[in-house]
Amino acid sequence: FHMERKTHVKTNRKEIMLAKLRKSCSCTPQKLKNFLMDFFPVLRWLPKYRCKEYIWGDIMSGLVIGIILVPQAIAYSLLAGLKPIYSLYTSFFANIIYFLMGTSRHVSVGIFSLISLMVGQVVDRELLLAGFDLNDDAPPASGDGSLQNYNLSNTTAFNLTIAGINAECGKECYAIGIATALTFMAGVYQVLMGIFRLGFVSMYLSESVLDGFATGASLTILTAQVKYLIGIKIPRSQGHGMLVITWINIFRNISQANLCDVITSAICIVVLVTAKELGDRYKHKLKFPLPTELVVIVVATLVSHYGKLNEVYASSVSGAIPTGFIPPKAPEFNLMLRVALDALPLAIVSFVFTVSLSEMFAKKYAYTIRANQEMFAVGFCNIIPSFFHSFATSAALAKTLVKTSTGCQTQISGVISAMVVLLVLLFLAPLFYSLQKCVLACIIIVSLRGALRKFRDVPARYRVNKVDTLVWVVTTSASALVSTEIGLLVGIVFSMLCIIVRTQRPRTALLGQIQDTSFYEDDSEYENLSTVPKVKIFRFEAPLYYANRNYFLKSLYRLTNLDPNLEAARRKKYEKKEKQHLKKGNHRTANGLGIGETTLQLVPKQIDFQALVVDCSSISFLDTTGVNTLKEILKDYKNLNISVLLACCNPSVIDSLKRGGYFGKDFGCMQEMLFYSIHNAVLFAKDQK
Repeated sequence: FHMERKTHVKTNRKEIMLAKLRKSCSCTPQKLKNFLMDFFPVLRWLPKYRCKEYIWGDIMSGLVIGIILVPQAIAYSLLAGLKPIYSLYTSFFANIIYFLMGTSRHVSVGIFSLISLMVGQVVDRELLLAGFDLNDDAPPASGDGSLQNYNLSNTTAFNLTIAGINAECGKECYAIGIATALTFMAGVYQVLMGIFRLGFVSMYLSESVLDGFATGASLTILTAQVKYLIGIKIPRSQGHGMLVITWINIFRNISQANLCDVITSAICIVVLVTAKELGDRYKHKLKFPLPTELVVIVVATLVSHYGKLNEVYASSVSGAIPTGFIPPKAPEFNLMLRVALDALPLAIVSFVFTVSLSEMFAKKYAYTIRANQEMFAVGFCNIIPSFFHSFATSAALAKTLVKTSTGCQTQISGVISAMVVLLVLLFLAPLFYSLQKCVLACIIIVSLRGALRKFRDVPARYRVNKVDTLVWVVTTSASALVSTEIGLLVGIVFSMLCIIVRTQRPRTALLGQIQDTSFYEDDSEYENLSTVPKVKIFRFEAPLYYANRNYFLKSLYRLTNLDPNLEAARRKKYEKKEKQHLKKGNHRTANGLGIGETTLQLVPKQIDFQALVVDCSSISFLDTTGVNTLKEILKDYKNLNISVLLACCNPSVIDSLKRGGYFGKDFGCMQEMLFYSIHNAVLFAKDQK
């Protein structure tokens, strides 16, 4: 049978673009209202907020997340190489801005360990380049917790001008200057990606790449915290191979370990891990998670303060955390130029984690998000806070899971969490002066349990898909042993190479007929398939393009046991010899056979088919090389009186063949060369003489 293709009306793309441009540039009150409501989704859902139904769940989840945020913010400041006050600023502003601009009801946006690590690596590198000593572990300031005292403690003996920064700006001032410039640039990239609708970039970060990146970065985070766990002072390694160098320095200086810090770390890890395991086991019975981190921090701070652990045992403590807000300041433009390249992977990772979590929970709770608006939301969660001494943010899986498990319904819970952080910022921050850094390191390390448990999943992952496991291993190794940014890039490139390799060497098969049916399957995979007499059916399970052309031909020749080019050359060779013998008047050929016998000899014994059916159901597209390859085999097999029939081609493949002249100029032979099922092609081949 013959199916008629629909005639598609050609559209004038220029006119369509102009119409869209005119529509975009026009400004009406309704359009302005829609724009504002799209840009600030809170204007749509807040008036419809069901107070009696939602408020208690939002308050409970907001309080729980706020209680978790405070110790995590203080702890993650170690990763970012900044003072705890800046982590608290980050947590506060991110929750407020995402409440206004985010489209997800459940994700918790704020400080995140991987993002903090990436910020910290850039900060450390720039501090080294500027001549600051990363190991300058000055005694903690003992002021009254005011901002004035805090600012004075930040102005160190370094009296120089660096990239436009004020001459009296010291190490901590320069560090937050780098962090805010980096954060601003990351936010700008994210907003630009939203404007130009470049959200598709996230598609190139597969689950294996993201998991490998998170696991590799977790190993780096773990390594960076070991020195705080055991209380030793070692050089902060920078650049490639930081993980290996750090472990070498740890073992070289292990004899200098602070016994007080070691005991404190052991106790804290045991308590935290035990509480986490019990919480996971009995989470269905608990109405909200145990605030273990907060309890540990409060108890450890009291013990450190009254036991004078800093003065007596030289245990490193957090130092003064000021109350209130530092006056806002625009990020330095000169510093932006220094970190512009570093901000790109930071922007992509931050966006990808936020959107993937948003989509995951939107699907779970049956609502939709707008990925492009999420790009704007996370972008402005970086741009605006960068003026208020904050650094880069992202959605975090662990806190989001806690939010949903404690009854979160909307982003009102984020505002409640921000209020908890604000309470600490205004009144409670100085109370954490005596908190040991080893306690913060314990909180960070225990929070990495989920990422580090990925190692247990490797055997199961390997059984499911070996290639994805290889991508995970390569990304994890590169992220841990080289650097996080390089690891992410290596993971993306390697995963794309795996796809290319898999299309270069796909599965190929000869098909046999399932008995008493019109269906055909792989003869090497299934039993009791019957071979179709005089017909070979070849399947190629990939697009046919320039990179796999040779593999296509080699597989075809191998499976059919016939290379038409070699066979044609052999025949020409025999014909040439026969002509030479006939000219000499010898009626017997070079083989000692008569002319009639020669004709039989020239027909190759291995050719046991008269038609080749190519199953194109798995060929999604053809490029020019692919079309020429099919034209080549059509010509070569035709010389051997073997017809080539195509079956199950999709419309785009048919169009490519038409444009490439496969069916001739007027497509007259198309119905004898192209079939909509393998069985139709086989029946046609059987009817041929």
